Amino acid sequence: MVNQYETVFIATPVLSEQQMKETVDKFKGLIEKMSGEIVHEESWGLRKLAYNIQHKSTGFYHMLEFRMEGENIKKLEIECLRDERIIRFLTMKMDKYAVQYSEKKRRLKAEAKTEENKEA
Repeated sequence: MVNQYETVFIATPVLSEQQMKETVDKFKGLIEKMSGEIVHEESWGLRKLAYNIQHKSTGFYHMLEFRMEGENIKKLEIECLRDERIIRFLTMKMDKYAVQYSEKKRRLKAEAKTEENKEA
């Protein structure tokens, strides 16, 4: 059964912008290779960590929201563990309320951007 998931990962802060893009593209490609569909993605940029991880106090945060068969999640998480650029990750299965909230949040953000463009 196809479910909707959200994965947030933190990449090491020593990556260049190009290396970060390659890392994101790797995981997007992996999801698509396993017959998944990317619904939404957000780059949250470089942020301070609540506590040091691997002697690092900052990291690049990136969120991927996707639909995929549940049995493929373990394969995706194993790839996150193997990739030395990823210092932490969390995958969450979204229930119908989380999906609705996410869609509403994106719609409101798009409407605010449209209003902003009208004023300019």
